Amino acid sequence: MSGVAQRIVASDEAGMRLDRWFRQHYPGLGHGRLEKLLRTGQVRVEGRRVKSGQRLEAGQSIRVPPLDDTQAGRPARPEPSDADAELARSIVLYRDDAVIAVNKPAGLAVQGGAKTSRHLDGMLDALRFGSEERPRLVHRLDRDTSGVLILARTAPAARALTASFRGKDVAKLYWAATAGVPDRDEGI
Repeated sequence: MSGVAQRIVASDEAGMRLDRWFRQHYPGLGHGRLEKLLRTGQVRVEGRRVKSGQRLEAGQSIRVPPLDDTQAGRPARPEPSDADAELARSIVLYRDDAVIAVNKPAGLAVQGGAKTSRHLDGMLDALRFGSEERPRLVHRLDRDTSGVLILARTAPAARALTASFRGKDVAKLYWAATAGVPDRDEGI
């Protein structure tokens, strides 16, 4: 067990939600456990009780209660296999300091889940390209959908891209191939 810690919010973490800050710094701590620590006042920001959605500001002090080693540590994330790493690098369409665009093939899930062990999220370590930070997913495509998927290379880029997608500032265009001519010009 570690003791009570006071952590300071870094400048690149400004605007981050408290629950996401904990997920980044204490990935072994489950969301339910974090909520209990918040309800009981064991986690505080600037000495005040807060909720998990609280937006943080640079320089703020976060009180972190004693956590056991499994909560405080980073759960082991398996490295992508050589074949998966090669696949991930082969589908990169564009890369700069802020974003990576990949051509996600149909049949590859974006995130894992029940009965889904092979997914793009599990391959993201292969797309670091020398960066300390692991790329972040900012939107998704269905498993059976192929198309361009945008990844953020930094936390600030992830926030900006997420805001763009949420604010509908990004124009998405979907094309479909059909067998025959549909009866209607639009619809499902």
